[in-house]
Amino acid sequence: MKGVILAGGKGTRLYPLTKATNKHLLPVGREPMIYHPIRHMVAAGITDILVVTSVDHMGEMVNCLGSGVELGCGLTYRVQDGALGIANALSLAEGFAGGGKICVFLGDNVFQSSIAPIVESFRRQDKGARVVIKSVHDPERYGVAALDEQHIVEIEEKPAKPKTSFAVVGLYFYDGQVFDIIRGIKPSARGEYEITSVNNAYIARRQLQYEIYPGAWTDAGTFESLIEANKLLHDTANEIAR
Repeated sequence: MKGVILAGGKGTRLYPLTKATNKHLLPVGREPMIYHPIRHMVAAGITDILVVTSVDHMGEMVNCLGSGVELGCGLTYRVQDGALGIANALSLAEGFAGGGKICVFLGDNVFQSSIAPIVESFRRQDKGARVVIKSVHDPERYGVAALDEQHIVEIEEKPAKPKTSFAVVGLYFYDGQVFDIIRGIKPSARGEYEITSVNNAYIARRQLQYEIYPGAWTDAGTFESLIEANKLLHDTANEIAR
């Protein structure tokens, strides 16, 4: 399985910090934020990793990470020319993936404990996709999963009135079908190719499985959640390897 880290975007909610640098290079705990998904992947046995970032910050990203050897992995880089959504950024990984399974990590998501059990579940999964969900107090900020007894029946992107408290967090797993699915989706009302549209396409095929993440999690896309991410990681750097 290969890894894909999506680390583009403008980070407007963290301005003026992001006037100085890419959001994913801001410090979280004791390291730049981008180290966090890499360490999670390496600890789960994923060492061939693609980083997708914006044209404005590619040089800074490469200067920070280099080849990946210091972090125990090999890194490849691609540039997303415009902010056209997560699915558009993911489409840049098609050649890198080579038709195999991929683990997709949004670079501003912070998971306190290991993702290795979820990675292993997807390794055993025959086909399709797997998403990770977490009950949160502000689900309207995320894609929200509506559940029946065993399955996700629908994911709604940033609903004004969420049907559940279960947010789909920024850790996704896909088989080789994902790139054909991306080619078939249309931009949303905000002009972006949404990862929720991809996940709903897998639901329509009855090929989407899910896991509820048991540990502490946050994104780091706002000042409040960036503070929370720092609290989570400041004294728990070794939790990832467990």
